Amino acid sequence: MSKNVLITGASRGLGYEIASEALERGYNVIAGVRDPGTPGKLAELRAMYGEDRIRIAHLDVVDEASIAALAARLKQEGRTLGAIINNAAILKARDTQIEDLDMDEVIESFDVNVYGPMRVVKHLLPLLTEENAALINVSSEAGSLTKAYPGDYPYAISKTAMNMFTLQLHSYLKERGVLVLSVHPGWMYTDMGGNQAPTDPRASARGILDLIERRTQTDSRWQFVDYTGQSMLI
Repeated sequence: MSKNVLITGASRGLGYEIASEALERGYNVIAGVRDPGTPGKLAELRAMYGEDRIRIAHLDVVDEASIAALAARLKQEGRTLGAIINNAAILKARDTQIEDLDMDEVIESFDVNVYGPMRVVKHLLPLLTEENAALINVSSEAGSLTKAYPGDYPYAISKTAMNMFTLQLHSYLKERGVLVLSVHPGWMYTDMGGNQAPTDPRASARGILDLIERRTQTDSRWQFVDYTGQSMLI
């Protein structure tokens, strides 16, 4: 089992639930947040498990310097990683039609949802050396070309791009035995998903960790699955 897990966007929602579930399973967690001075519920996990088990780290996915600095600190400490979970994302221009779309929101969405994971992998991949390592990109069914719909343009198109990034990483890392997946976490009742969503984010977190631990086997040609391991349409 991988012992050290890095999670982006860990202060709330799915990221927090993954951190909590990982700690419960015995992992050490590096919880990446934009502002470690206001860790929110992560402070409760730190009080419960201690700073040796959970580090609340400054990691802003749009700030490459913050990612590089964290990678340098971890390397200096001799830390390795068993999993990287690119969870941080934003949902802009919900229900906005193309005629009314603010292109600045598209640019911001790509900066967080696509370039953010690319920055994280660029700097932290050299530390992903533990046995049975995994790299998980939290994606969405919204990124499926097969099920394209007219709406959520910034989010959907950025997740499609992330799925391409996953395939490139899979091709690059498969000889090292690194599991690389895009994972649709389900429509969850989080700040992003809203309170009408049917999926418990903790259930999704459990599913993602089961994938990392290879408890759930997958056979997706496109490395795109849901949190239960079922193949998603690309």
